[in-house]
Amino acid sequence: MLAIVLALASAIGYGGSDFAAGLASRSAGIIQVNLLASTVSTVAVAAALLVVGAHPPTGAAVAWGAAAGLGGFVGGLALYLGFRQAAFSVAGPLSAVGAAGFSVLAGLLFGERPTTLALTGIVLALPAIVAVSASAGRADPEDVPKVPGGEVPAASGVRGRPAAGVVAGLIAGGGFALLFIGLDRAGSGSGLWPVATASVTELVAAVGAAAVTGNVRLPAGRPRWLSMITGATGALGTILYFLATHEGFLAVTAVLTSLYPAVTIVLARTVLGERLTAPRLAGLVLAAACVALIAVGGAG
Repeated sequence: MLAIVLALASAIGYGGSDFAAGLASRSAGIIQVNLLASTVSTVAVAAALLVVGAHPPTGAAVAWGAAAGLGGFVGGLALYLGFRQAAFSVAGPLSAVGAAGFSVLAGLLFGERPTTLALTGIVLALPAIVAVSASAGRADPEDVPKVPGGEVPAASGVRGRPAAGVVAGLIAGGGFALLFIGLDRAGSGSGLWPVATASVTELVAAVGAAAVTGNVRLPAGRPRWLSMITGATGALGTILYFLATHEGFLAVTAVLTSLYPAVTIVLARTVLGERLTAPRLAGLVLAAACVALIAVGGAG
């Protein structure tokens, strides 16, 4: 039960982080948003590490933590890009289905045995991806949300590119799956050191990307605060997931954490007024059913 509670709490943290990141990346560069978010996340994890304390990490824990951090960096960058190209309800659910599916398959390879119900959820993820993709087939001027205050996001002009949002969501799913798997395989014997290693790896990658692209300036104004919120809530989500995955199976905790798009979409609907057309809603329901089937099947 503790694993389920922690995983769902992690989903709330990740969902809030993605929503803040999506807003920030619509009026600031995604490299800049990622750089500041990674910095704040690393500081937050370091503070938690000082409070909790732990034995020195093993080499394997550091290696898996670094792999998890690389996955988180790629996944986050791809997701932010997806939010710039299409509605929140396109890239978010696709990344979740991908992360859940790959994580369950990894659990299977590592010796976990999901039930037939869980495997059914993985198979149904494919039509869910198609449904979400098809539902975003054309841009609707009324579907471009206004941020609080009434102004239209600067990147709203490119939000009619659903295909790019779909591709970004799938890449993000693969990255997040590596994050989930890496933190699970790192083990709990080294305390929060694997999470700290993942955060530092993400920060190093973010600094490298910023240096290569010349986006070394941090966001200003409202995007700066949103980026900081992204980092803080993302760090909380990662810590909670790490604790959850060592209280239960990877196949369970990863898919429950993968419910994070529900939080993002609810926030997008209530704060931004982002519409959910009938086909898109059907795709979201099917995607949620896939995650639920995997979770219930894995728990069995």
